[in-house]
Amino acid sequence: MATATDTVTSPATAPARRRLADRDGLLAWGFLLPSIVYIAALVGVPFVLAIAFAFSDVTAGDPSYDFVGFRNFERVFHDPVFWRALGNTFVFTLISMVLIVVLGKVLANILIADFRGKWLVRFLVLLAWTTPVALSSISWLWLLDSIYSPIDWMLRQFGALGPAENMYWLGQPGLSMASVIVVHVWRLTPLAAVIMMAGLMAIPKDIDEAARVDGAGYWRRMFEITIPLVLPVAAVAALFGAIFTFTDMAVVRVLTRGGPNDATQVLASWAFYRGIDGGDVAQGAVIALFLFPLLLAAAVLILRAVRRIEVR
Repeated sequence: MATATDTVTSPATAPARRRLADRDGLLAWGFLLPSIVYIAALVGVPFVLAIAFAFSDVTAGDPSYDFVGFRNFERVFHDPVFWRALGNTFVFTLISMVLIVVLGKVLANILIADFRGKWLVRFLVLLAWTTPVALSSISWLWLLDSIYSPIDWMLRQFGALGPAENMYWLGQPGLSMASVIVVHVWRLTPLAAVIMMAGLMAIPKDIDEAARVDGAGYWRRMFEITIPLVLPVAAVAALFGAIFTFTDMAVVRVLTRGGPNDATQVLASWAFYRGIDGGDVAQGAVIALFLFPLLLAAAVLILRAVRRIEVR
């Protein structure tokens, strides 16, 4: 059994422990080191390898490294699927981001309201985000089936479709891109809603009550108080959404595999198909590298916009 004298720190060891605990710089590096090692191992090393592979002729069948200069870049620039994937990536990202930010704001307003069963609504909203993407995409694959789609059945019941008519959600270029965007927005809207909900809850209630006393209506309070104060948080949500959208290929991979006729192909999926499925590691690395400057530019622009908003 420990005695009282055992628990008392001896005078000789106490100063040494205090000195270690008071060394903020050493503790900071101790806490940061695992993150630095993690980022260097899982982000830095693959990024350097991608640059090296982009200037080589490495394939899945021949892993020997031979420097080929910019030959892979020239082949990618002459590939019409690459340009189509680049255009699809911008369309996919821009439309998804607008919908995610708008719907996330609406959903955040609903989630902070006081009503019975609010915890159940919050649980159901977060369920869409926490469900594994492969599982949720497979569910959508059934919902958008060309023959057994429940959505088509509902449209027939309301008379929007004929008795034997079907919507080929994943078989027509326009509908397939719209379906991919809808599923992606469904996945990321809860994340944006949670981020904006934190911003809404941080707004002092005194400001809203003062505006009510001055006679400001709902829409005036929304556009002159709530939105300006939530704008920095909304920009952060947009930044996260843009990064997730730009680099995501799971929904495309499960729903359409880039089809029909590469109508839903995006840069991330095309890099995967060329580099992994096709075995041309060098070209896959070149296509994947195009994501980096685009994401970097988007991140810098959004962070600069957030800083300007905060300065005001």
